[in-house]
Amino acid sequence: MVTATDAAAAGPSRASGWAPELRATLALAWPLIVAQLATIALTATDVVMMGWLGPEFLAAGSLSTAGLYPFLMFGTGVVTATAPMISQAVGGRRRREVRRAARQGIWAAVAAAALLAPAMLMAEPLFLALGQTPRIAALAGSYLTFAAWMFPPALVFVALRSLVASHGETRVVLLITLVGIGVNALGNWALMFGNFGFPRLELRGAGISTAVVHLTMATLLALYVALRGRYRRYRVFARLWRADWPRFRAVWRLGTPIGLTMAAESGLFAAAAVLMGVLGPDELAAHAVALQLIAIAFMVPMGLSHATSVRVGLAYGAGDAAGVRRAGWVSVLLAGGFMVMTALVLWLAPRPLISIFLALDDPANAVPVALATGYLAVAALFQLVDGVQVTAAAALRGLSDTTAPMAIALFGYWALGMPVAWGLGFVLEMRGVGVWLGLAAGLACTAVVLAARFAIRSARLG
Repeated sequence: MVTATDAAAAGPSRASGWAPELRATLALAWPLIVAQLATIALTATDVVMMGWLGPEFLAAGSLSTAGLYPFLMFGTGVVTATAPMISQAVGGRRRREVRRAARQGIWAAVAAAALLAPAMLMAEPLFLALGQTPRIAALAGSYLTFAAWMFPPALVFVALRSLVASHGETRVVLLITLVGIGVNALGNWALMFGNFGFPRLELRGAGISTAVVHLTMATLLALYVALRGRYRRYRVFARLWRADWPRFRAVWRLGTPIGLTMAAESGLFAAAAVLMGVLGPDELAAHAVALQLIAIAFMVPMGLSHATSVRVGLAYGAGDAAGVRRAGWVSVLLAGGFMVMTALVLWLAPRPLISIFLALDDPANAVPVALATGYLAVAALFQLVDGVQVTAAAALRGLSDTTAPMAIALFGYWALGMPVAWGLGFVLEMRGVGVWLGLAAGLACTAVVLAARFAIRSARLG
């Protein structure tokens, strides 16, 4: 008997219609979606606890996260290239290629971490140069100095996740991420607030906890791959030190555009955080809350997008053009439908959501709460397109199409979104709402063009 997970991993021959494709996609995607929600829960835990320290710490935490994520997303994008490479090899039953891609994904993870993590040590002077207040810049820098150590294990985790997801095993990713949430909550409680006999380190404690959590998660997934029978045959960790330069270059060649695409989007939100910091700490704290809420919703299409690359890659590797189209459009429609529902929630019930992070009855929070309510009204607009753009880009990655999507993202986010955000926010003096409208414009443009490109590319396959 073929299980749903087997069908998800086996490729298009087991999912030859729209309904089977939907079932196979959901079987593969739901643990990844829950794992992404669990991943954002790591950040949400940090944000909630930073809010307990006070609005100043929340603003600094938002700034530090905004500074970290473009770098982390670039590294993640580079290593994510192993997902379509492994999926295409699995679809074509090329076992040696699976091993080579997985190994060099680990190599790429370590190399990317070595390049990116040192930038976190320069955060405080950079934030000062960008017009942030000395106190906020110092607090943000204290977090990033320790959080920088998360890069190696976090990126190795991405490489190993690509391997297990390409074989339809995504529940282990979910379980390990859930363990990470518990470790992070305990670590924050101990190190941020000085509980369990530990010193009170505030944001420095949050940075240390973040690094420990990702090391724990990467170690658990590495042990699973090393001990699980179906992966032992690949001997991923055997002679790991041996170079495979052609495959290493292939990972970077395919992954660099993915990384730049992901960094372009997260960089857009990072730049928005910097603009909010120029407007003031209240705007930055409100931005942190609104951004955290939409990030939680975004984790559903983000998790779905990991499955999208795998499903499209399996079909592409097996030479199934119809399967490519079904896999791509099923994911795009699922993501778009879900984001319509989240947009309605943001429109209809913003204050209960904001209360998760800021006490509504505290007079010190009155201004950030009012600002966050306005930002969420705008955020609901780009919820409608954000899910489409991430799944369309993932479908293109399954076809090894990464350079053009990078150019599309750079144009949409930076040639359109950021100038509109600056013009509306500062020139027309719409302040934070104007900045968020600029974000919406950039995301909408990118979504439309990426979806059109997938339609054209998939139609050309036959």
